[in-house]
Amino acid sequence: MRLLEKQKNIIDFTLSSLLRRKGKNISLMVVYTFIIFLVASVVLFTNSIKKEASLVLRDAPEMMVQRLVAGRHDLVPVRYMDQIKAIKGVQAVKPRLWGYYYDATNGANYTVMVNEDLNGHVGGIIIGRGVARSLVAGEQGVIPFKTYDGTYSFLKIKGILPSDSELVAADLVLMSEVDFKKLFAIPDGYATDLTVEVRNTKELTTIANKITHIFPDTRPILRDEILRTYDAVFNWRGGLAIVVLSCAFFAFVILAWDKATGLSAEEKKEIGILKAIGWETSDVLQMKFWEGAVVSLSSFLAGMILGYLHVFFASSGFFEPILKGWSVLYPDFRLTPFLSVYHVATLFFLTVIPYTVSTIVPSWRAATIDPDSVMRS
Repeated sequence: MRLLEKQKNIIDFTLSSLLRRKGKNISLMVVYTFIIFLVASVVLFTNSIKKEASLVLRDAPEMMVQRLVAGRHDLVPVRYMDQIKAIKGVQAVKPRLWGYYYDATNGANYTVMVNEDLNGHVGGIIIGRGVARSLVAGEQGVIPFKTYDGTYSFLKIKGILPSDSELVAADLVLMSEVDFKKLFAIPDGYATDLTVEVRNTKELTTIANKITHIFPDTRPILRDEILRTYDAVFNWRGGLAIVVLSCAFFAFVILAWDKATGLSAEEKKEIGILKAIGWETSDVLQMKFWEGAVVSLSSFLAGMILGYLHVFFASSGFFEPILKGWSVLYPDFRLTPFLSVYHVATLFFLTVIPYTVSTIVPSWRAATIDPDSVMRS
């Protein structure tokens, strides 16, 4: 019973101590929450966009074969398909036609790709929602494309791609093979690249080496390599955002260090009184621990919740240009919520633990001094 009563007294005094300095604690919690909110937003967005990219690329070709001329991507002859198909383990090989088109009316680059379903609808296109948002009013569903020879090809919009594909299809324009070749003057018997499907994914590297041996001017690109590239890009962008926020983070470090260097005269006097009325050093440390824990945990939870809402419900408005990259046609999409226990735990130990410890160290110093000396100082 005495132990329970003692714990109750410690908790009651902790709450009253926080309320007596509520102005200072509230201002501290606002700064603390803001720092965690900024860092949490970057971490949550970076991990979620990487997860989203891996889900989107799950249906991408296992291997793409490109042809290089003078170190640059060039058209690949379709006749290469026959010898690639003959490689043991290759299940299917298909040619792809795609490229980029610059629209001078809005300064945007479109990704143009041939869709087999449109081969029977020459003159019709299907566009991504980013392209649809950028269209000039009054076009009445027709987009003029300037062809290679300076003439214009007027293509009618047959449909708009669904919003759930906007992450990768915001700037996409699908058209027939006839319209594509007319737009870019692609000769017959050539493709932009070749897609390769294999029976056993463990043999991808072996098959890729065989392709480069048969055709030294080609470069096979594996789906896993694309995923690693996306990871590297988003890690770099996330790191860049963290660097931008480093000033705010160092300000928080200074704040925590200032807390650790000493107590105010009022707090020292308070500890002296508690020691004088019979509190032990462990009781004082326990009280200060709970003070720091209440402030740090409340700020951490508030910062994480605000960061979660900012990323998954407000489209990361603060960091959109840094994290999504520069583009005229921004994809408008909502990320699927994804929380990494590892990153949340890392953020917790980098913010909550240092501050909580910083409240205990000076309190321990004051609690070990004679109460009369503390109260007279």
